[in-house]
Amino acid sequence: MSALVSSLAFVGGFVIMSFELLGGRMLAPYFGGSIHVWGSIITVFMASLALGYLAGGRWSLRSPSLAKFAGLFLGGAGLLYPLAYFSEAAMNWIFHAIEDPRYGSLAASMLLFVPPTVLLGMISPYAVRLLVRTTEESGSIAGRLYFTSTAGSALGTLGTSFYFVLWWEINTILALLTAALVLAGATALAVARMRK
Repeated sequence: MSALVSSLAFVGGFVIMSFELLGGRMLAPYFGGSIHVWGSIITVFMASLALGYLAGGRWSLRSPSLAKFAGLFLGGAGLLYPLAYFSEAAMNWIFHAIEDPRYGSLAASMLLFVPPTVLLGMISPYAVRLLVRTTEESGSIAGRLYFTSTAGSALGTLGTSFYFVLWWEINTILALLTAALVLAGATALAVARMRK
């Protein structure tokens, strides 16, 4: 169980940071790649993750299970993939509605990135709750899981910035990230059913 939950936390961290870097590529044709745009993206992702951590911690108190954990990945996939279809129309509308690129990029980031990122942010605290059995081990488990998740984030950052954006188009990368989340969720769900 520990190896599975740690692996899933790794996938969650990978997808979050890959998605964040991809966000810069998504906004660039409309708002550019200035420090204001990246400031908007980073702010939205940090705020969304903070909300996700809070929500994940609270939700983990209600009969935590591997099946519910799987739902975070599947739900994240369900919120992530539709961006391939409506993100350009949304950014085009915001681009024409808000002249200042600072606030335009902030509005676009909020519209596109908040829902999936909040849900994906719930993964880490929920993972901790699944593995903690005693208060004495809580710090060690939390540290190990956050290490694993952050290692995934680092690899997602390098993979996306060094390779993915050179190999594939934005929608292809979104599809691959979605597939990773679906695979992670399906694996957790299958293990949860086998454990019953």
